[in-house]
Order: sequence, then C-alpha cells, then structure tokens
Amino acid sequence: MPRPAGALLALPLLLAGCFAPSGEQAADGGQRLALALAFPPVAALSPFSDDAALLTRMGVGETLVGLDEAGQPVPLLAESWSRVDDRTVTLDLRGDVQFHDGTPLDAEAVVGALTAAAAAAPAPRSIDGLGLTARAVDEDTVEVRVAEPDPLLVHRLAAPGLVVLATSAYADPAAPDPVGAGTGPFELTELRGASGATLTADADHWAGAPELAGVDVTFPADAAARTAGLRAGELDVAVNLPIAQLSTLTDTEVLSVPLPRLVSLSLDTADGPFADPGLRAAAVAAIDPQPVVEAVYEGRADVAEGLFDDDTAGGLDRPAVTLPPAADPAGTSIRLATYSDRPELPEAAAVLAEQLRQAGFTVEVVVAEYATLETDLLAGTYDAVLASRLYLGDTGDPVGYLAADLTCEGSYNLARLCDPAMDAVVAEAATLADPEERRAAALRIEAQVLSTGAVVPVLHERTHTGYAPTVSGLAVDRFDRLLLGTGTTVEE
Repeated sequence: MPRPAGALLALPLLLAGCFAPSGEQAADGGQRLALALAFPPVAALSPFSDDAALLTRMGVGETLVGLDEAGQPVPLLAESWSRVDDRTVTLDLRGDVQFHDGTPLDAEAVVGALTAAAAAAPAPRSIDGLGLTARAVDEDTVEVRVAEPDPLLVHRLAAPGLVVLATSAYADPAAPDPVGAGTGPFELTELRGASGATLTADADHWAGAPELAGVDVTFPADAAARTAGLRAGELDVAVNLPIAQLSTLTDTEVLSVPLPRLVSLSLDTADGPFADPGLRAAAVAAIDPQPVVEAVYEGRADVAEGLFDDDTAGGLDRPAVTLPPAADPAGTSIRLATYSDRPELPEAAAVLAEQLRQAGFTVEVVVAEYATLETDLLAGTYDAVLASRLYLGDTGDPVGYLAADLTCEGSYNLARLCDPAMDAVVAEAATLADPEERRAAALRIEAQVLSTGAVVPVLHERTHTGYAPTVSGLAVDRFDRLLLGTGTTVEE
C-alpha cells in the first residue's frame, strides 16, 4: 500500500551507484528487475545450508510440494501423492518439467536429490534424523520412506532445503551447485560470491514463461543500503525493511505480510526469581503489548492473543488461560536480555522493562548480537529473554514448535520449562494426522503453557518488502519462502 509522506533520511554518499539501474530493459526487449535480498549467501547457495530460502525466494529452485496459507501441502513439482502406510508416501511427478540444464525432471533425478539431502551432514532440518530413503517406482513416481511413523512426511518435502536440482548439481554431493540446475521460473546463470547474482527467465517453465526477462540480485546486509537503493530508484524491490525507515519511502509501495513469527518474553522457570509462579504471574500482569505495537512497531505488527496467530488457529476456539495468584515483586531484581540483530527488539525491551519496573521489579536490560548471546540464553543466564521466533518452521506445524521450545528436551527452550505432563500431551499431539485435530491440540497446549506464565506473548511480526510502483505480481507468502514468480513484472 502507498505510504504517507514523511521526513526523508539523508542518502549516504557511499551508497551512490551500489546497484544497477532499476527496471532496466534487457537486450531482447524484456524488462529486468533489480532485487535486494537481506542475507548474503553463506554457502554458495547450497540448499543444504541457510541459503536454501534464497533459492525459493528468487524463483530458482522448487520443492516437490508447497504449503498453502493454512500450512497444508499443495502440488508443486509433484502433482499428487498418496500414503502407502504411516511411514511411506508415493508422489506422482509433473510430466512437463525440465531442469535449467535441459534434462527432464524424472524419478531418478528426484531420488538422487533426496538421497543427497538425507546424506548431508547435517541434513536439512525438516528431515534430519528421520532415516529418509527414496526410490523410483517408475519414471514418474517416487516412493519416500522414513524409519518411524510420521504424519508430517509430505509437509517435510515443502522445506526449502529439499529443492530438487538437476543431477549435474551434485558433483559435490555435500554442497550442490544450483547454477543452471533449478526448475523455477528463473535460471541462476551467475553467482558473484556474496555480492550478487544474475537470473534469466526460463521461457519453458512448466507454469508458463515469466513476464520478466531476468533479475539482477544484490545481497546488501545493511538495511539502510536497501532502503536507500529504493529511494534512489536503483532498486525495484527490497526485502526485510526496518519499520523505522518505512515512512521515508514516499514514492514506494510497501507489501506487509503477517508471518507466523512470535515476539515473546520467556521467563526462566528453572532458577532465579521466575522459578516462583507468583512472580511469573506478576510479570504477565505487568506486560501490555499495545504500546510496543503502536510505538516501536508503528502499528505494523499484531498484538498476540497467544503463541499462535489467528491463521494458525484456523478459526478454532482458544481454551481459557488460568494463572496462579500474582505475588508482590517488592523490588525483585531481574535481568532481561534481547538481541540487536532485529532492530525493533532493543526498543521493545526498553518498553517492557519500564512496565515491569512500574509493577515493582528492578530491571537490568542486556542487549548484544544474537551470536554473542545464544549460549547464555539457552543456559538460563538471564531471568527473562525477549526473542523473535518463527513457530511454524519448515513443516508449517505448530506442534513441532511446542516440542522444540516448551518441552524438557526441547532444543530451544528459553523458558527452561520442564513439565512431564506437558511433554506427554505434546508427544500425543505429534501423532495426530488430521490437521484440524493437530491445531486443536496445539491450542490446548498453548493454554497450558500460558497458564504457567513461562511465556508472555507480545506480538506477531510482519515482513515488509518495498517495491517501485511499476512492479506487480510479487508473491504474498506468510511462510516468507516465495517472492518472484512467472507473473512478476516491471512496467516500462
């Protein structure tokens, strides 16, 4: 939507000329799009790394299935699938797909890609430790099997780390090379380290020829550089823009998409003051998310009713939350930590710290880069942690988030909550195959978690993408995996 006029920030001189001119016409007469992504490649765009989502956002790589708005699998490179048993699924491949190197998408190529992913160290998160194997049933049919029953097997195949590349990409099986080897609407023709990439439209793409002739991609990690490139007309599209800079984009559209990403305050239930349920209840009562949403996020976020947003809840009722009686903080000292990598978090922490002080706590705020803090966050060094967490992950499943973040053996349990009874209901929910039953179970567990006061939901984030008024056809994707497609275009 158009942004209201606001005060312009000065354009740093060092940014001049950082980007190619936007909307540039290709030699064949088609338009090219200038795109700035936020995170530079760390592993030459290998899908077996954190670079995987870059491949899907650029429209270079595709997975066997996608996820719809509700997080359910939809056809992509596989037209359909069926369950053989609780550990096995067969997938029927599209018959009109070819890789950018001209070879066809067939069962042998898919089996090779999945086998390489399963053998990677580490394997992509969605299949790590599952013992996944794949075999060709016939030329157009693939069987995928895991070691233990898994109701989310098809969902897992939507993870960006499982994009299917041509056999030629796996010369080094541990680090596949996607140059000229994807199936998406845009072929990656050149990767220039961490500085940029050149994409060319695949006129033979199975969903139709792209409107664009190609895309020129840069990876400026500095958000100010991305914003400045848009203001100067050097970029057509820039992603992950800081909220504080959106008002400076007076001649630019902003696409704001709600994400399944929660900003919450986790209270250490294992040690320190918040081992006391009464003090946790006092902290919950003290927190008012509205000023954070309005002042820090400038209204570009949504107050969190719970751990999950309404789209994830799917219209189901949320069970009531019942907290223990609140205790008097009486000056209790707490240390609240957050990280500076997400520019809004330190400001939000300052607002919440003041609310806690008004309730009677003595609060020290610690801010550092995430990499510096992570070990201490997980070890319980701080009494409270303000963090941002993508809770649907690779599979679009809320139960997986609960297992990882709120069980005794959870790998990212910032609240250090350990309740065997809760572990049991999470494990039971993980066995459910029906999507609505899984959502209902997740909401029941959400109420149990919130009733402990271990986690205080604050807000659900949105991603903000700036684009020139001449651009249309950008993907609206709540999982933040897709951006460019066959319908993306730049008007002349």
